[in-house]
Amino acid sequence: MTLLTKEHLAWIGQSEPPVEVEVSRRDIVKYSLATEQVQERYLRGDEAPPMFIFNLFGPLLEIPKMRTDGLLKGFAGPKFPLPRVMAGGVELAFQRPIRAGDRLIGVRTITDIYEKEGSSGPLIFTVRSLKVSAADGEAILEEQQTSISR
Repeated sequence: MTLLTKEHLAWIGQSEPPVEVEVSRRDIVKYSLATEQVQERYLRGDEAPPMFIFNLFGPLLEIPKMRTDGLLKGFAGPKFPLPRVMAGGVELAFQRPIRAGDRLIGVRTITDIYEKEGSSGPLIFTVRSLKVSAADGEAILEEQQTSISR
């Protein structure tokens, strides 16, 4: 028996609207200081550290709209019959570093939804891809993020 319906699977291939952000040297320096970077290229703001991308394209939220970990309550995608959602992993593939002055466009797409049987019951995996390009179309990076519902 599967928990996934045709409606769930119809989300595969659906994308959220593109989000554009401009990266400033100050943004990079603030992030680098907050995350205790030690490499001068990050501390000067010449180049963003790899995890700078985390939530860069997320909405700016008022506190009542945030979970206790500071992320958005809920997310775009199907609602599953399994209530608990956990992180299942992140992979990053960089074509080039993010630099001060970059105007970036990010598009998040659900690329796969599948089910597996775990030791404590069914699990539903959702795979999302974030493709980031410069405003001129140059590929910057791709992030693949998996979440697990149980």
